[in-house]
Amino acid sequence: MKNTIHVAGRTELAGNHTDHQNGRILAATIQLGLTARAEAADSGRMTVKSQGFGLREVALNQLSVRPREFGTPEALMRGVAASFKGMGLKIGGFEAEIRSTLPVGAGLSSSAAFSVLIGRILSELYNDGKVDPMVIARAGQEAENRFFGKPCGLMSQLVCAMGHTLYVDFKTREIRRLDADFGAMGLTLCLTETGGSHAGLDSSYARIPADMTYIANLFDKGVLADVDPAAFRAKGWDPANRPVRRAMHFFDENERVPLMRDALQNRDGETYLRLMNESGRSSEKLLNNIITSATGDTKLAQGLEKSQKLLEGRGAWRVHGGGFAGCVQALMPTDYFETYKTEMEKSFGEGSCREIRLT
Repeated sequence: MKNTIHVAGRTELAGNHTDHQNGRILAATIQLGLTARAEAADSGRMTVKSQGFGLREVALNQLSVRPREFGTPEALMRGVAASFKGMGLKIGGFEAEIRSTLPVGAGLSSSAAFSVLIGRILSELYNDGKVDPMVIARAGQEAENRFFGKPCGLMSQLVCAMGHTLYVDFKTREIRRLDADFGAMGLTLCLTETGGSHAGLDSSYARIPADMTYIANLFDKGVLADVDPAAFRAKGWDPANRPVRRAMHFFDENERVPLMRDALQNRDGETYLRLMNESGRSSEKLLNNIITSATGDTKLAQGLEKSQKLLEGRGAWRVHGGGFAGCVQALMPTDYFETYKTEMEKSFGEGSCREIRLT
């Protein structure tokens, strides 16, 4: 008998590039995601069929890292199985058909959702469905870091594995489930796909944690969350220095996340919109994750510029997720959403702008 397993994608609300430095994040699962129909098989292979990706297979007796697989679904499948095996969990062959409503490369954590889905399949079929969501999330992170070639933090995998809207402080290990409802605040959250993709941008992405870690190392620390913000700000830094700017973003953003959490909890739309715009401008001007020299793609920048013209004084807009390509996240009064959607789709195509509902 086939098991039906669903994993939702996630939207990042606050904490842009803070998780890999043990910072704070605010994120939520959404109505879009991956659904698998899976059954055990004695083939010794994990076999996945999905629209757009065809047939993917991984042999369970071959679970070492393969650099030539970086960036592929096979890398995530192999990595999750290897992590399960390394933790003493049971693994086995299976056949799965996957249906996706997540656009690939749009910043909705399609890779994290996929790795979590593989973990959920192995949990359901071979571990009585009892593998803890945190364990599945860490297996997904290990798969992305070591097998997929992306030095990401734990945010996306954790939110996909646990579901709902979460506030997480990775330094103190606080995980708080929130009651979040933009609709109750008279606001609509949406994402606009600008036409760029995260695919092939791993080197640009990797420079961000590398730059932040470089600054942390100057204080004899491994991550910025362990550096005293006052000690950092007391230094006479050159603001033109890229690692310095990115560290400035981290400390500002890390302090902003609890404020956005409280505004969301208190249904304080005015404060949330202001803080969301502060977060967006910090990503643009300090984190610098909008345009990469690797591709010179300006679609995301164009989406942010158009959003500013449409929403200034009315709503909020920011880069969504890792950046350099993908989506613009915007929040606005519900009665303005259709106008915003119409105008954005004139530039980025019909269906490019969609409402996002938190689940």
